[in-house]
Amino acid sequence: MRVGVRGRAVRWITFGAIAFGSLFLIVGLILTGVSVSFLSDAKHARGTVVALEWREDHTGGSRRKRAHDDPVAYPVVAFTSADGVRRTFRSSFGSNPPSYEKGEHVEVLYDADSPGDARIKGFASLWLLPLIFGGIGLVIAGVGATVALVTRRRSR
Repeated sequence: MRVGVRGRAVRWITFGAIAFGSLFLIVGLILTGVSVSFLSDAKHARGTVVALEWREDHTGGSRRKRAHDDPVAYPVVAFTSADGVRRTFRSSFGSNPPSYEKGEHVEVLYDADSPGDARIKGFASLWLLPLIFGGIGLVIAGVGATVALVTRRRSR
């Protein structure tokens, strides 16, 4: 009787891992599609980092100060769009130490129909989230699938 209960638990855990991993993989694929779609229609412009906006990011709901809660620098970039209007945006990706310096020239990608939707042309702003979600999903679903295959072969 004990083996039957254990076997059912392993099946449910395996199913949960495959489902959870597949969900993350799907989110990663959707984010990849969003980046590819953005890149296919994006206009290019030369921009300049005009400031670094330092913020303390408190994630996880806790407001306690921890050793790794150092402020993060978000580059503020100015560029001129094809319609001749000077625009400024704050990158959605920050880091410490900063990835960019004030006065540094960067390539900007923006949506011509909505120039406020702009990003610095770089790995982090385009591919980091799809890679994280897709990678985590692939690993978890892969482990779940491997466990399912191994337990299935053992039961024969």
